[in-house]
Amino acid sequence: MSQLVKEIQAAEEEVLLGNVILYPTDTVWGIGCDAENAEAVRKIFKIKEREESKAMILLVADLEMLKHYVGELPDGFEELVKQQERPTTYVFPNPQNLPKELLSQDGTVAIRVVQNEEFCHRLIRQLARPIVSTSANISGEPSPKTFADVSDRIKERVDFVVNWRRDDAMASKPSRIVKIEPDGSQSILRD
Repeated sequence: MSQLVKEIQAAEEEVLLGNVILYPTDTVWGIGCDAENAEAVRKIFKIKEREESKAMILLVADLEMLKHYVGELPDGFEELVKQQERPTTYVFPNPQNLPKELLSQDGTVAIRVVQNEEFCHRLIRQLARPIVSTSANISGEPSPKTFADVSDRIKERVDFVVNWRRDDAMASKPSRIVKIEPDGSQSILRD
C-alpha cells in the first residue's frame, strides 16, 4: 500500500470520528472536518479562535457532489469549472443539506470543486461528502504558505496532522473567490 493511500485512509478515519485534521488542500494547508458534522465544525471555530459568524469554505470532489448542496447550477457553470486555470471558490445562495454553522450571515455558502490535488480530492471521494477547508492559522494571523509556516498552536489543537506534502517548500496561494448571485450573474470577491 502506498504512503498516499495510507495517509488518505488515516485522515478518512479521523474525519469520520468527528475529528479535526490539518491537511494539504489544493491551495494552502487547511484545517478541516466532515462538513455535515456540526459539532466538528464548532471545534474548528474554537481551534482558530474565530467568530462563528465568519463562514468557512467547503471542498467537494465533483459537480454532482456540489449539486447536492446547492441545487441546480447556473447556466454555463459546469463549463466554467472545467475551464478554470486556478482553484476558484464559488459563493452560492440558498444552500441545502448543511449545518447552519457553515453558512454565512447572508445565508450563502462557499464551495470549491477540488481538481488538481491528489490527496485532498481522493479523500473527499472516499468520504463521499465535503470537507471543511479553512486556512491553518489563528484568526487574524497570516495564512501559512507551507506546512513549516503552520504555528505550533494550530498543530497542537487539531486531532490529526496529515504527513503528506509536509516537505513542500513552494508557497501556495488562497483560492480566487467568485460570488454567484441568485440571478446567476457573478462578481469577484477575491482575485
